[in-house]
Amino acid sequence: MKKVLLPVMLGILIVFMACTNVRSVKNVPRVSKDYLKAQLGSPALVLIDVRAKNDWEKSNEKITGAVRMDPETVDTWSETLPKDKEIVLYCA
Repeated sequence: MKKVLLPVMLGILIVFMACTNVRSVKNVPRVSKDYLKAQLGSPALVLIDVRAKNDWEKSNEKITGAVRMDPETVDTWSETLPKDKEIVLYCA
């Protein structure tokens, strides 16, 4: 588990509600690795890996339950996210 969380510690942790229109990274709340670790497996959490496809495919370290989404097409898939759950995006 620690090995899997390492990319998260080094990456960007971003939390936002799917209904929020994020205009600036400064306005996006961030979460700690401890918070995320405590939330893993919760049905109220959607965890999205936004690493580049090539980086994601080459990596042996993936967080169980995370879904990889293409950051280049965020405008398309962000509208499909549930509005009643906490959304966490990460990149390592």
